[in-house]
Amino acid sequence: MDTHTTSGDVNARPMRPLRSRRLSSGALPAPAAGGAAFWSAVLGAPALSAEIVAALQELAQVRELPAGSLLVSTREPARELCLLARGDAALGSASPDGTFQPERSVQGPGWLDASSAWLGGNPAQDAVALSDVQVVMLPRADLQTLLQQHPDLGRRMVVTLARQVQSLTLATHDLMHKDAEGRFAAWLLQRCASEAASDGSITVSLNERKRDIASQLAITPETLSRLLRQLSRKGLIFVSGYTVKVLDVAALRALAGD
Repeated sequence: MDTHTTSGDVNARPMRPLRSRRLSSGALPAPAAGGAAFWSAVLGAPALSAEIVAALQELAQVRELPAGSLLVSTREPARELCLLARGDAALGSASPDGTFQPERSVQGPGWLDASSAWLGGNPAQDAVALSDVQVVMLPRADLQTLLQQHPDLGRRMVVTLARQVQSLTLATHDLMHKDAEGRFAAWLLQRCASEAASDGSITVSLNERKRDIASQLAITPETLSRLLRQLSRKGLIFVSGYTVKVLDVAALRALAGD
């Protein structure tokens, strides 16, 4: 279950862009291709107008970074909104000695930090790449001008921030009111994004090490191993290497209290 890309062993270091460029009015580089589809994924449906998509593509800056890169730092003022277009990252606390304590993971496409730049301060969490990633930066000043020109985009940003607040509130509730098994069940359900197979099962890829997943759930790695065995014995999941096949989504949802 342990993978070779892990936040626990990475050395926190300044973001080192391998490639940084303006986007064309067409599509984001693969696999975040599709322009309008990408922005709908991170800003919600319905699709934005072609004019707004083209404007976002124009101001967006793409950076491709290797696993272990520090993507967002609590020690630097935030001047840009930060999106993970491709790859896996973790949010948590990076210490000066290079160790990193993960608190939650993000899979692209998704927001790494949509709020700090608006507040004019430092981010509340560090973000570290767990795999090679593609990051999209939106300079706050440029985006603010764009929001004034397109009120619909401003409304979409408000909804985006509201969803993040709701997600964090639910995560806090789970941590305080659900037992370890319920929290892990909810964690697995959040990652059941792929289509169900013909037998109704859904495969979840594990892109983090056991101890990093356990840290997010506020349990020990030993407890996580025990939970995997318990859910396997109950027939809810099947574990094979770096993947977990969810065999009974309904039962897992009931266990999570959803």
